[in-house]
Amino acid sequence: MEKILEVENLSKFYKDFQAVKDVNFNVFKGEIFALVGPNGAGKSTSLKMIATILNPSAGKIRINGIDTSKDSEEARKCISYLPEDAGAYKNLSGLDYLKFMASMYNDDKKAQKTQVDFAANLSNLGKKLKNKVKTYSKGMTRKLLLSRAIMTRPKLLILDEPTSGLDVINAVNVRDIIKNLSRQGVAVLLSSHNMLEVEYLSNRLAIIDKGEIKAEGKADDLKAKFQSQNLEEVFMKITK
Repeated sequence: MEKILEVENLSKFYKDFQAVKDVNFNVFKGEIFALVGPNGAGKSTSLKMIATILNPSAGKIRINGIDTSKDSEEARKCISYLPEDAGAYKNLSGLDYLKFMASMYNDDKKAQKTQVDFAANLSNLGKKLKNKVKTYSKGMTRKLLLSRAIMTRPKLLILDEPTSGLDVINAVNVRDIIKNLSRQGVAVLLSSHNMLEVEYLSNRLAIIDKGEIKAEGKADDLKAKFQSQNLEEVFMKITK
């Protein structure tokens, strides 16, 4: 299987505090890999380092074979990152927002149109794309932002709490989009507090606590190993 993301001995220090401690995992083409843990466990810090927003204190990150410490600009061409608290320009229409973001990615007008058309179709917002973003519900905004993140067809899509705060219908729609992307070969790295969502979406997962990976594997294998009926029980046994 083709490795899209390789994380080796990844660490992050903030003065005397070590937020991430020698973390190791890989994500393969077409795989959905979940990194889960309690608040303050090091999840978001790890995602931000992989997204090249934060510099690691130690360790290696390779994206599509590119060492991010040596060529972060080239690595960024392979990824797209959607943080939990991402927002869109509220005075633009949804469509104008997508056009603006496409213009940031490249100068080719034809390529921009292709990206916008792809994102617009993916968002499933239809005529509402003509409305200003400030009129959107949280679910509509999240679908718009997810479509923006995907419009470049990244090798690796990084999602922090992709369905946080969404109602059931919008959450299901977003999960379906993520599933379909993985079937098309996109590698997905996500973080979520929703263990049912993690079990439904992920091919594999790692549980991180106090900056360290405590367990990694398929959901069914972890449930069997820790003699648990569901991932929530596994999570509680590992992080207690």
